[in-house]
Amino acid sequence: MELLRLLLLAVLASEPAAAGGAETVGNSSEGFLEFSVGKFRYLELQKPFPEEAILRHISSNVTFLIFQIHSQYQNTTVSFSETLLPNASGTGTDKGLVFILRPEQSICTWHLETSDPEPVQNVAIPLSYSESDPIPGGCNLEFDLDIDSNIYLEYNFFETTIKFAPANLGHARGTDAPPCDVKTGQDSRWRLQYDVYQYFLPENDLTEEALLRHLQRMAEVPQVQANAVKVVTLTADDKTSVSFSSLRGQGVIYNVIVRDPFLNTSAAYIPAHTYACSFEAGEDNCSSLGRVSTKVFFTLFALLGLFICFFGHRFWKTELFFIGFIFMGFFFYILITRLTPIKYDVRLVLTAVAGSVGGIFLVAAWWRFGILVLCMLCVGLVLGFLVSSVTFFTPLGNLKIFRDDSVFWVTFSCIAILIPVVFMGCLRILNILSCGFIGSYSVVLAVDSYLYTSLSYITLNVLKRVLHTDFRRAFINVPFQTKDFIILAVWGMLAVSGITFQIRRERGQPFFPPHPYKLWKRERERRVTNILDPSYHVPPLRERLYGRLAQIKELFQKEQPAGERTPLLL
Repeated sequence: MELLRLLLLAVLASEPAAAGGAETVGNSSEGFLEFSVGKFRYLELQKPFPEEAILRHISSNVTFLIFQIHSQYQNTTVSFSETLLPNASGTGTDKGLVFILRPEQSICTWHLETSDPEPVQNVAIPLSYSESDPIPGGCNLEFDLDIDSNIYLEYNFFETTIKFAPANLGHARGTDAPPCDVKTGQDSRWRLQYDVYQYFLPENDLTEEALLRHLQRMAEVPQVQANAVKVVTLTADDKTSVSFSSLRGQGVIYNVIVRDPFLNTSAAYIPAHTYACSFEAGEDNCSSLGRVSTKVFFTLFALLGLFICFFGHRFWKTELFFIGFIFMGFFFYILITRLTPIKYDVRLVLTAVAGSVGGIFLVAAWWRFGILVLCMLCVGLVLGFLVSSVTFFTPLGNLKIFRDDSVFWVTFSCIAILIPVVFMGCLRILNILSCGFIGSYSVVLAVDSYLYTSLSYITLNVLKRVLHTDFRRAFINVPFQTKDFIILAVWGMLAVSGITFQIRRERGQPFFPPHPYKLWKRERERRVTNILDPSYHVPPLRERLYGRLAQIKELFQKEQPAGERTPLLL
């Protein structure tokens, strides 16, 4: 049987080469899926029908091939033979194999199959490299394959981590590969550098067609460099692992290009993608990420925030409740998340209750003590928190120095405290600015609970860093596409409109309302001493309550019969 297979390959090798561009339907001959170097091909795999892929007429100046196959979320297996061995096969959504060519070899075959009961749509491509190009994964010591050019991806709610095997220098056909760890000079693999790239799919597009189309932009070196964003460059001394902030429901493709600066050559690893969620989960999968509790919470929060944006300074106590709600709710959510394993919905309800208590407490503190500076300190710190979060949302947050928690939190706190300190001489302006920016940002958070927007990660990244220790090593890049620009414009418009409206409305008005407790005390003393005041003749509260209770008791007493009840006197 093996002899017949070799004869068939020899016959196929003698046929003329097939031309083609990016193929959607490739040629098949004698049960083989025929591929061309550098040409994509769409194919469908089914569980009972494994396929054989073949690449013919390989050029003599090609020393190794990388065959890769991709699907959206269903696993595909690619192997050198029908017998699946751990060091000669790979299974996953983004998998491939490196084939080191022998002298005079011009044909290469791969075995493709899937264990998924449903048909799997795939896109695959073989890529060729010469002897001067570095071999991705050529110095693999961690994973199963002998030469592993795959990118291994793991994710959780907080971060997504990619890992890959170190590369090796290229070599000619029929020669031994250079040793990996014998020497560390410029004539060894230690001179290689690794560029890590990130590519965002269109927001809210979870279709299989979009993924397979955009994956074609991340397979070859020139396309990766033209379309993706380079996040970091690693040297051979660095650990071949990079972490990113997880973006649930947002498609992201990662790839690594290994460069040889001495020969000015490069090669691409096999790209890997993720949505940071599961398509097959029964609850909270990629298609239904928005929870009802989240939508209700942030919708009510946004309605209150929108009112504060335009009327917060006039309705001072309502604004204090809003600020106290944010203060207490934020710290309480962090506390119960770190200390208890309760479910998200329960945490959100408890956070709402704790936030309401915090808001009431701040209003009560103002009513009783009337310390304006203390209340404005709380307002200014919330605005400072937002300003500091925006600062670290920029590329400044990806600087290596801020991966140290102490440096990050000291800098973050200084920015947050600086805002109330700068505006301490003009408290009304500080208060109106806080109302405009904080109130309008609550609308952005509400929009994110229905439609994905990157602007929600302004504050979510800070929350992730508090809750997850390892998040400090993650790059916090997010996509900024058309919808994000629209929401940013709406946020800015609401903030400017609210600030302008309140400044014009409060012109000529007292800066802040008077101390409520002093007003109440003065009014009570006036009523006691002024007998002409009608309120002077109002009975005390205790007597009024007793009178009300007596009236209620009379409703339940039995009505007495009419007529004379005393005996007649003679």
